[in-house]
Amino acid sequence: MIRTAIIAGALFVTSAAVAQSGQTVPVNGMEIYYEVSGEGDPLIVLHGAYMNIPSMGAIIPRLAETHKVYAIEFQGHGRTTDIDRPITYPHLADDVAALMDAVGLEKADVFGYSMGSAAGLQLAIRHPEKVDKLVAASVSYDVSGFQPAFAAMIPSMTPEMFVGTPMEDDYRKLAVNKDGFRALVEKLIALEHEPLAWGAKVAALETPVLIITGDADVATLEHAVAMFRLLGGGEMGDMGAPLPASRLAVLPATSHTAVIGQVDLLHAVIEPFLQGETPKGMFDQ
Repeated sequence: MIRTAIIAGALFVTSAAVAQSGQTVPVNGMEIYYEVSGEGDPLIVLHGAYMNIPSMGAIIPRLAETHKVYAIEFQGHGRTTDIDRPITYPHLADDVAALMDAVGLEKADVFGYSMGSAAGLQLAIRHPEKVDKLVAASVSYDVSGFQPAFAAMIPSMTPEMFVGTPMEDDYRKLAVNKDGFRALVEKLIALEHEPLAWGAKVAALETPVLIITGDADVATLEHAVAMFRLLGGGEMGDMGAPLPASRLAVLPATSHTAVIGQVDLLHAVIEPFLQGETPKGMFDQ
């Protein structure tokens, strides 16, 4: 869930990948922007911090080949307005739940990346009746899982790391309030300092979760494995017991910002999970 200036390159490389069209709906005092594409079972897509729908790149149209995709822009991001409220994961999750109510979507699969993955996790925790399956790419459920280098950097984050950079220029292209970038940065820096200790709640989830992580992601590999074990995974699969509903995928040679651009790899693990397909072993009949 890294949210620093190093993600700027990922934003600009993918910024033209998805058509910028859609609509807004009033939710919790904001006008939340979303786009609908494709046909099939509903799938909500949630972007990372400082991002928007276009910067999620080609994974959205790829998923829309087999799903009705609802791509959402969070509070203060993209074309969604900001309000006088902190950005927290529970707030983001409740916004998604309220948007689902507003558009008549009772239940859906959810795919979140980075900040969006933590928001999706909170959606499954706080509104389990609304989430069928959750795909969480580059997710953390506890601050102890951050890479040491990232954890050490959080206290030094300041708005000046972002304000006046190309990231602000990119923000202005879509923002309703062209001068709202600093306020957004301040909220996202504050988000880094929010308590993050959801282990017990993750262990209590009944929602199937696909954890996707890069092998050089912002959270450690040990953290991804620990989350998988909390969800019932990690046991030997050829001893007669059924495979767990949750899954773990590790993308090779992949940093945090490289996760979202690996469309073929992402699709290859996401689609079978959403369809309930599993590889057959030699003992399967």
